[in-house]
Amino acid sequence: MDENKKRALSAALGQIEKQFGKGAVMRMGDHDRQAIPAISTGSLGLDIALGIGGLPKGRIVEIYGPESSGKTTLTLSVIAEAQKQGATCAFVDAEHALDPDYAGKLGVNVDDLLVSQPDTGEQALEITDMLVRSNAVDVIIVDSVAALVPKAEIEGEMGDAHVGLQARLMSQALRKITGNIKHANCLGLGVMRSSSTPPFASIFAVQVRSRREMKSSVARRE
Repeated sequence: MDENKKRALSAALGQIEKQFGKGAVMRMGDHDRQAIPAISTGSLGLDIALGIGGLPKGRIVEIYGPESSGKTTLTLSVIAEAQKQGATCAFVDAEHALDPDYAGKLGVNVDDLLVSQPDTGEQALEITDMLVRSNAVDVIIVDSVAALVPKAEIEGEMGDAHVGLQARLMSQALRKITGNIKHANCLGLGVMRSSSTPPFASIFAVQVRSRREMKSSVARRE
């Protein structure tokens, strides 16, 4: 880089630091690279496949797959592993279907698990954001994204058109939550029936499939 460009860059960096604070822009080589902290899924094979020993903290992870493929079971297994490390976990049960007995059998300490069963999608996302911003929750799960029904749809009449309402709600909420998740170093898990296209601000997308479906897929390829 020539001297004029160096001076221009130095001036720009100085102005940015003055306006936005130290560390607003930095050179990656100035700091030691740190491994991304991860929380085990409870499955050694999956932890190895993910490449970092589990699911990354400070990120949103999308868990998707067909009905009854084990998506909720995987999230509960993550909670159980996190609680073993002393983590505080929250479960936003938008489907109102969480079975505490089943969770307990998977190793979840249900007495310490924070649970919310919101009435509307807006309420679920606001609760999620407030828990994340507390900086006291290490893992938060929303099960499921499809069950986050907007208030206008719940209070409306049968047959009313609500085209794109949930998509706008999710887009608006995730613009806030994604940054807060990062700052709080919290793991956020969103359970979905199928993968969003593109994924909703997630860094990982984990597909869960039933053994029966996998056998059927192998048979079709053969």
